[in-house]
Amino acid sequence: MTPPSPLRSGLPIPFLRPGMRVCVVAPSSPFNAADLQHGLELLSSRYQVSHIPSLYERHGFLAGTDARRLEELQSAINDPAVDGIIAARGGYGAARLLDGLDLEPLRSRPKLLIGFSDITALHAVWAQTGLGSIHGPMVAAVGRGTEAQLARVVEALEGRHKRELVGLSTLSPGRARGPLLGGNLAVLCSLLGTPFMPDLGGAVLLLEDVGERPYRVDRMLTSLRQSGALARAAGILLGAFTNADPGSDGMTLEDVLRDRLAGLGIPVLAGAPIGHIDDNEPVPLGAIIELDSAAGTACFDPAD
Repeated sequence: MTPPSPLRSGLPIPFLRPGMRVCVVAPSSPFNAADLQHGLELLSSRYQVSHIPSLYERHGFLAGTDARRLEELQSAINDPAVDGIIAARGGYGAARLLDGLDLEPLRSRPKLLIGFSDITALHAVWAQTGLGSIHGPMVAAVGRGTEAQLARVVEALEGRHKRELVGLSTLSPGRARGPLLGGNLAVLCSLLGTPFMPDLGGAVLLLEDVGERPYRVDRMLTSLRQSGALARAAGILLGAFTNADPGSDGMTLEDVLRDRLAGLGIPVLAGAPIGHIDDNEPVPLGAIIELDSAAGTACFDPAD
């Protein structure tokens, strides 16, 4: 299966409304039960939130076996009463489910997907069906967050996301416009060579990561370059790369980002408040965004 190029007009996003039904799934790693419970309570004050009992299962570094996690996710996709699917937590494991998923029901009954980090793998296949999604905090993170953070999540789920990201720094100058795609760098690189790697032609690529030393970020960006994945991207928006301290060689993350990305001939803006940080700003993937290095901004179209 060859993924389609992003639409120039962006991807439709099935935003939520108060009272809609949201299904919580755990396609990746286990989670803190107390954080999840608090997150469920907070979200339940606005939506009908449900999950199946096996959500709490564990299987090593996974939230249950592949069979359990696949059945849970597929059931949420198939259920015509479900309006949105939100991940309990990221971690690792979502990519193990991709070749077993039947995404055809999404074409007739679109559902909003919410998550980030390991959920990048699911965002990629959502885009392949022609749907946008929300890159943002998951249930456990909502449970340990502030009221202000919860408000931002709700606003994003209902299409009232922040329209402008300001104060960005420039690694490569210029302006670019296109649908925002991508997410976690490591997960995105793991999709290279698979049918699930998104076509970045004309897209603004969002990248973030956590716990990756500069040399590892260098390796992943080199893989993206050499694969040709970046050849037709319109621009790059860099979020947070947390816990990426340099080693004894002294090479910093900024050194690596400039070396690997600044020479691509496309605008590259850094410093977006997106990723593994306390104030992880939820943003709509598939929505049209415009990068402007002179202004240091990334602005979503008002209609999105």
